[in-house]
Parts: sequence; structure tokens; C-alpha cells
Amino acid sequence: MLAFAPEAGWPQGTPQPSLGLQSPAQQSVPARPEPQQIEPPPSPRDENPGLINEIGKLFEKSKSLLPPLKSPAETTDDAANKGGGDALSNLARPSIMVSGRAACLVAANGAPDCKAGADRLCQSKGYKEGKSLDTDAAEKCSPKVYVPGYKRQPGDCKTENYVTRALCQ
Repeated sequence: MLAFAPEAGWPQGTPQPSLGLQSPAQQSVPARPEPQQIEPPPSPRDENPGLINEIGKLFEKSKSLLPPLKSPAETTDDAANKGGGDALSNLARPSIMVSGRAACLVAANGAPDCKAGADRLCQSKGYKEGKSLDTDAAEKCSPKVYVPGYKRQPGDCKTENYVTRALCQ
């Protein structure tokens, strides 16, 4: 038969393990708390004249200079209340880009007026009106210019402008 002695297995220099129970001799006396040193609160940071600080100041100042931003709902309400109903309805209408070729009229000052051409191009596709997106120009000459030996005169050719793409509504 084997005899087992639990105390014999533990070396003498180390304390014996316990299951949470300690004899009064083993209990440690709590040490006195050391007096805490009272540290002064950190002084407020001096202003740092660096680049980041200056940019921060700029943003703070700009908030007071600029008007506040409005939400999209407030903007559309303002447009409707100020009589901008036509502008609002133009924004709400869908637009489509069409391609084709419509001549631009010549304005009183001699420059091409392509608004009428854009309207005609859009109306040919079934829309009400349009805005010119792309134009083209071509030189139209009298047939006599092509006769061999004919010297070209200033009024023999003229430049015609065309709308080739328009945004229609």
C-alpha cells in the first residue's frame, strides 16, 4: 500500500497553496496609503502660431461671413414663393439630347442666332423647345465660283451655321 503525504511534495521555501482560506498569520496587513502629491492643473495652452492654427482661425471667421446654406427643400420653396414657378418647372422637366441638323438664323448684328435652330431641331423630334449644345459651320458658295478661271469676289460665298445637337424639353 502506498502512503501519500501532501506536505512532503511541496518545498519548504514556498508557501502552501490554499483554497482561499488563510490563517490569521498569513493575512497581510494593508499598507498605509502613501500621501498623494497634488499636481497643479495643466496651464491653458498658449496659442500656437502655426499653419494649422491659422487655417482653423480662417474657418472660424468664414462661418460668420458666409450666409447659411439652405436645404434643397428650402431652395425650391423660395423659388416658388418668389414667382419663379417657370424656373422651377424648367428644373423639374426632364431633358433629352437630340442630334440632327437645323440652320441658325442670322441676327441683326450678323452673328448666328442658334436658339431658333435648336427650337426647330427639338420640335422636329416632338419636343417644345431646346438649347444648342453643338454647332457646325459650312461655307455656301455660288455655282459660278466653281467655273475654271473665275476670280472669286467678296460676296460669292457666305458661312452658314447649323445646330447639330440640342438639349430638348
